[in-house]
Amino acid sequence: MKIHLFSRIATLAIALVLTACAAPGPQPGSMVIRQGKIEQITPTTIRSEAHTGVGAVLGGITGVGLGSLIGGGTGRDVAMVAGAIGGTMAGAEIANRAAQSMPGQEVFVRTDSGVLVEVTQPIVHDLRVGQRVFLQGSGHQTRVVPQ
Repeated sequence: MKIHLFSRIATLAIALVLTACAAPGPQPGSMVIRQGKIEQITPTTIRSEAHTGVGAVLGGITGVGLGSLIGGGTGRDVAMVAGAIGGTMAGAEIANRAAQSMPGQEVFVRTDSGVLVEVTQPIVHDLRVGQRVFLQGSGHQTRVVPQ
């Protein structure tokens, strides 16, 4: 009984010591700012995030509606399926073509910790290779700005 109690206390003490040693990471939603030097800048095109799914759904619904106006019975069912498939394809294509693109740049930054980070962003004319910069944000929202 004493050994069992002692092992539980020892396990709890070890867990507390290890937990106290853990360094806290960045909190969700907090702004992370890192520093580094630009190694390369490459021109690119940034496509806006098209909502192809919306176009496909609307096209499919329209195709089913038009297919239901044709004939009756099995022929009508076939026309509705064909209309749904054709409308989905046409709606997705229209949504893709409607997506706008804008000039951008891929900026490769070597951070002070030695990690190479690539950021695709709209053009910032003040950036040049060899320049010290800040990397603001994290994930998809990261931006390179001059120091």
